[in-house]
Amino acid sequence: MPSQTRFEGSKSYVATDDLKLAVNAALTLQRPLLIKGEPGTGKTMLAEEVAAALGRPLLQWHIKSTTKAQQGLYEYDAVSRLRDSQLGDARVKDIHNYIVKGVLWEAFTAEEPVVVLIDEIDKADIEFPNDLLREIDRMEFYVYETREMIRAVHRPLVIITSNNEKELPDAFLRRCFFHYIKFPDPETMQRIVDVHFPDLKRDLLTQALHSFYEVRDVPGLKKKPSTSELIDWLKLLLAEDIPLEALRSQDAKTLIPPLHGALLKNEQDVHLFERIIAMSRNHR
Repeated sequence: MPSQTRFEGSKSYVATDDLKLAVNAALTLQRPLLIKGEPGTGKTMLAEEVAAALGRPLLQWHIKSTTKAQQGLYEYDAVSRLRDSQLGDARVKDIHNYIVKGVLWEAFTAEEPVVVLIDEIDKADIEFPNDLLREIDRMEFYVYETREMIRAVHRPLVIITSNNEKELPDAFLRRCFFHYIKFPDPETMQRIVDVHFPDLKRDLLTQALHSFYEVRDVPGLKKKPSTSELIDWLKLLLAEDIPLEALRSQDAKTLIPPLHGALLKNEQDVHLFERIIAMSRNHR
């Protein structure tokens, strides 16, 4: 795909106008784009679609609770060097053989501009974002073992996602362009579903969406079903050939949706949903 300078969405990803505006603002300002939102609202997929639309390679760094900022730059494998020295391997004479490049090193030295995804940054230690401040700001870092400075040939577009599990430092936030992906309204959700199921019958989609939002609106749910769970549920409804009547009820609050295990992901929410339905039936 030919490279573009602006993100205008894609056929396979429904991007709202404000989301497209946020991506293009980050490109213009040359700042990282920080994306927050409920799990399952397409934050990770956004980076994939932006990279494809801009015609840029995508480098992904998925963060875990044990991830350290240094790993995104490089790691020095001292253990391997010690082992090789004991074995008399000639490789030990060149320390470069034991420097493992991280995602940011790869991005900084790429021959063309790339998109870097730092996924779920809030999973890491609270100091993780601060430890990356200088490198992301100045687009350079120093390798002490080889005494060389690695500078970005092209400034990458950095997309950072967060599920809001913990607050990020103010100093880090100041360096980012921020966008919160709101949960899709029914109209936007219908467009998203159309991408995945273009031949889905309208009456089935309308009823399924109605049932889905009824479940989301149940007060006290520990985990509300997300967009990705709706897609899974619709896939199951089609695979099992669930009739429209199974989704339909005079009072939606008295009906447990078929295959609701695709929507409700813990026993507390299932029990809560069942209790509310039982109460509704008793008061009819």
